Amino acid sequence: MIVQINGHSHADVDSRKITWMQTALGEEFARFADQISRVEVHFSDENGVDRKGSDDIRCLMEVRLNGKQPINVESRRDSVENAFREAASAMLRRMESLHGKEISVKRKSQRDSSPKGNH
Repeated sequence: MIVQINGHSHADVDSRKITWMQTALGEEFARFADQISRVEVHFSDENGVDRKGSDDIRCLMEVRLNGKQPINVESRRDSVENAFREAASAMLRRMESLHGKEISVKRKSQRDSSPKGNH
């Protein structure tokens, strides 16, 4: 699983934060690691350096699953860390939801394909 972190010049993303984020994503998404080819995280400061707002840091996270369409989530918070945490949490919920739906579809398919009377 490749993890790429991209920061905007006004969003404070230094090498220490990048290492922390890569480690956190590796731990959070460990159960899906064999299904994920790439994780991209993009930060931007929506209000610019001169104007501060309560939720001016935007985190866009994209997970590319092997053989499937990418999944995107977005978070806007007051800091890089908070925006990242919220986006990672939302992404984990989305992947768990998709994984659960895939299991349900597979089970239904298996039930539908089994001989009658063997349920």
